[in-house]
Amino acid sequence: MPNSPQTWFTTPISLELLRGALELEPTSRGHMPHRLPARARAQCADPQLAMAEAQPSGVRLVFHTHATVIEIDVLPTRYIYAGIPPRPAGVYDLLIDGRLVGQSSAAGGDVTTIDMAVGTASKQSGPVGTVRFGDLPGHDKKVEIWMPHNEMTELIALRTNARIRPDSDHGRRVWLHHGSSISQGSNGDSPTAIWPALAASRGNVELINLGFGGSALLDPFTARAMRDTPADLISLKIGINLVNTDLMRLRAFTPAVHGFLDTIREGHPTTPLLVISPLYCLIHENTPGPGAFDQSALMAGKVSFRATGDPAERTAGKLTLTVIREALRRIVQLRAVADPHLHYLDGLDLYGQRDFADLPLPDQLHPDGRAHRRIGERFAEIVFGRGGPFFQGRYQTRSQ
Repeated sequence: MPNSPQTWFTTPISLELLRGALELEPTSRGHMPHRLPARARAQCADPQLAMAEAQPSGVRLVFHTHATVIEIDVLPTRYIYAGIPPRPAGVYDLLIDGRLVGQSSAAGGDVTTIDMAVGTASKQSGPVGTVRFGDLPGHDKKVEIWMPHNEMTELIALRTNARIRPDSDHGRRVWLHHGSSISQGSNGDSPTAIWPALAASRGNVELINLGFGGSALLDPFTARAMRDTPADLISLKIGINLVNTDLMRLRAFTPAVHGFLDTIREGHPTTPLLVISPLYCLIHENTPGPGAFDQSALMAGKVSFRATGDPAERTAGKLTLTVIREALRRIVQLRAVADPHLHYLDGLDLYGQRDFADLPLPDQLHPDGRAHRRIGERFAEIVFGRGGPFFQGRYQTRSQ
């Protein structure tokens, strides 16, 4: 039976209690979950990647307890863009025995204000906040607290009114996924409502989400992190960031994809590996990057994106989503001759032109909550369903 609410147990936060994080960094006040290890972070000074990988998409505290009250002290870091209404505070989803039963947010935290008109950023420090879940059932239960997918979160303290014990059940397969901000969950409704989390739930797998906003760029350090992470299933969603950053041309893209896959295969030689091409995105289907904020939309207090490249430059090797889909298809077909565990999924099967007409991208780049649900449900059906590349029973062993 739980203790009285006045009797508190403080449990040290450790990786033993976390799922979905590759590292837990001690800080001056607590611990910061990371989705890339320190060695990878040291190889890239890009602030966009630093922000994205520290936003704990797919990261959750998992334990068993009789507690009826759970409190977590956290220090969020929020980003505000000058002239644009601030986004709501990050959401924490509470699951009990696999069912969503509550949501909460934390006040306080640090705030970074970015003025895109002049290219400046300023930071204001704030206090630690508390996420609280009360009136929980008093029986022994499995608790999962999914952290915000779009807000950097430093974990300070975990308190409960009954003791907790780590979840030792590791019987489910581990799905390791890498992608862009769409995979991280941009514009999703909550941490368990982004498409990879929805697909993982339907597929009955443990998710490690390496979706990094603006940073799915075939970086070798990301490939090495994936190589070194134990997993039963691996997927890569490649393309949109390479177009909207205008990072490389087709000549560099093809060997870079091969190199990324080669590195993963060093650690996972026979693990089912799925390559996913880009979802439909009208602005970049046939128009190269770079992508940019739509200034007229910003003046109206809205966020929207546009493509600034010249379609004629495709002949010189500039990338578009159409070009990338065809290149990825060829690469997988070539490699699959010697790698029967390598698979390809056309992103248009998850979200295509008809879906755009039905559920348009609000900012021309990212799906909204309804579209995330459709993508997650389709992925689960196509990939985890009978005959799919991740269908349970098709493969049995984990490649370390």
